[in-house]
Amino acid sequence: MVTTTAADSARADALRQALAKELLAAGSITSPEVVAAFRAVPRHLFAPEASLEQAYANDIVRTKRDEHGVTISSVSAPWLQAVMLEQAQIRPGMRCLEIGSGGYNAALMAELVGPDGEVTTVDIDADVTDRARRFLDTAGYGRVNVVLADAEGGVPQHAPYDRIIVTVGVWDVPPALFDQLSDDGRIVVPLRTRGLSRSLALVRDGDHLVSVGHEMAGFVAVQGAGAHAERLVTLHGEDVGLRFDDDQRVDVEALRTALRQPRVEKWSGVLFGGMEPFDGLFLWLATSLDRFCLLSRARTDAARELVDPASPIATPTLLSDSGFAYVAFREADPQEQTYEFGVYGHGPDAVSLADALVEQIRVWDREHRHGPAARISIYPASVPAAEQPAARLIPKRHTTVTISWP
Repeated sequence: MVTTTAADSARADALRQALAKELLAAGSITSPEVVAAFRAVPRHLFAPEASLEQAYANDIVRTKRDEHGVTISSVSAPWLQAVMLEQAQIRPGMRCLEIGSGGYNAALMAELVGPDGEVTTVDIDADVTDRARRFLDTAGYGRVNVVLADAEGGVPQHAPYDRIIVTVGVWDVPPALFDQLSDDGRIVVPLRTRGLSRSLALVRDGDHLVSVGHEMAGFVAVQGAGAHAERLVTLHGEDVGLRFDDDQRVDVEALRTALRQPRVEKWSGVLFGGMEPFDGLFLWLATSLDRFCLLSRARTDAARELVDPASPIATPTLLSDSGFAYVAFREADPQEQTYEFGVYGHGPDAVSLADALVEQIRVWDREHRHGPAARISIYPASVPAAEQPAARLIPKRHTTVTISWP
């Protein structure tokens, strides 16, 4: 007779193999090394609060919330962990640093570096590191170093690192990560720029870092010295808000008045398929618009009657002193499942704002949609702007981010 423990173990193994197969079929995994790691590491041991089915679902497992119920620690979604591991290109024998502990991703990294490599994982929260240490030991990865510290200073005692993977959302890259990266190393970091988060794969290029690829990504925000909160301006209670990632002068009452005025709509003629990602458009608008922010709305019918953006979470928006315009879309052909990008505008200058935003949608479609992705570079703040390429320059605390398009 099969015991419950044996049955659970067999069920966990089957689910683990199914998850690896799913990630491989979806393209999240592209290498045999990464699929082997996902097939080997028992994810359920790092998420004991979840059922086996939940532990091996392609979704996050929330493990800690703050006093407001906001998630501050989680086991990240497997598809995103797989994408970032592929971006990192970890090889046997490498020395690696993970910022943001949970245990599971560090175990995957330990599989990739093998017995001759070294993995260090660091977190600012003692509850998180205690949990990671306990689960890593249970799963057989006791050789992983677990460090309690604010990762703004890196982990110098195990540096230099061939690979650094940041698994928390950050607004800037601290100098310590530059200093502790080996000369031919690579950093994978979910960096928030103008409100948009991208997982960047960065390598050294002289005195700065340059992207060799980037993907959409969202993570729990970093805590400690590197924390940087967005500014939220509410326009209609909790129903409609504008999110700012940089300092801008805003006449809030004028924008609230603009929202109450009938909206203007303008359509671009630019079509897209229902399953086609358009994060490249959002990044282009963040690059090309000066007075840029993101509009969000509640997921209610009342909020949708006020604004109907392309994404209720974060939609590119162009501001003026007295109005705003944002990206929307409408169905173009139900049979072909195609949609058309357009713009809704509010305020006395809604027409000119909508015209300007539609023109940038058309520029993206004409010049960048089917070409190479944007090149994102990270320069230390000490490098003069004159020595940086002609591009959108976005100053941060320690660095300047530049975004340029071929």
